Amino acid sequence: MSMTEEKSQFDYRFDCKPDYAFLTVNIPQGETLKVEASSMATMDTTINMKSKMKGGFGRLFTGESLFINEFTAEHGAGEIQIAPGAPGDMEHVYLDNETIYLQNSAYVASTLGIEIETKWQGLMKGFFSNEGLFLIKCSGQGDLWFNTYGGLIAIDVDGSYVVDNGHIVAFTEGLDYNIESIGGMKSLFFSGEGLVCRFQGKGKVWVQTRQVSPFLWWVYPFRPVKQDNG
Repeated sequence: MSMTEEKSQFDYRFDCKPDYAFLTVNIPQGETLKVEASSMATMDTTINMKSKMKGGFGRLFTGESLFINEFTAEHGAGEIQIAPGAPGDMEHVYLDNETIYLQNSAYVASTLGIEIETKWQGLMKGFFSNEGLFLIKCSGQGDLWFNTYGGLIAIDVDGSYVVDNGHIVAFTEGLDYNIESIGGMKSLFFSGEGLVCRFQGKGKVWVQTRQVSPFLWWVYPFRPVKQDNG
C-alpha cells in the first residue's frame, strides 16, 4: 500500500507524545474536520460545530454506533486541539483511496474525504474479541488520526502473524483475520491469555503496549473498601 504517515491534507502537530498525545489541526477556511465526540479541547472562534452519528439510532444499544462532531472553519482558518480519552500515543496516516480498520475506540479524527463506517464482525468474532461487536472501517482519500492506550508499535506483516486481541489498534485492508483461542478452553478462562487474532496476508498492523482490562485487574486490590464495623 502507498499509505504514508508523512503526507497530509491539513497542517497538524502532535504534542506530549508518546504518553499523553495531544493533536492540533489547522482547518483551512471553508474546510471541515470530523472528530470523535467529546475529544475537542480548544478551538478558535472561527470554527463552528455540528454533531452526527454513524451507524444510526437502531444500532445505538448494540454499541455499533460512533458519534462524530464536524468542525467547519466557516469564518476563516482556525486551529482545533484534540485530546482523546485514553492515555497513550496517537498516529496519523494519509489514505490515498485506501482502507484501514480501527478497533472501536481508536478513532480520533479525519478529513471529509475519509468515509467512516461501522462494520459488523460477526457473532463469533465479536463475542470472543472483548473489543466490542464492530470495527470502524475508514476508507477514501485524506487524513486519518487514531489513538492507543499505552505506546504504539507498527508491524509490517508478510505471511502470518498473531496478536492478542486487546493489543490490536488498527490494520490495513488486504489482511485477512480470524479470532482463535490459544491453549484450549482452560487457558481461555484461567490463564489471562487465550484469545488472539491471526492475520494472514501482506499489510500493516498497529498494536498498543497496554490493555484496559489488565490495568483494571491490577488496580482492583487498591480500591476503597467499606469497613464492616459490626
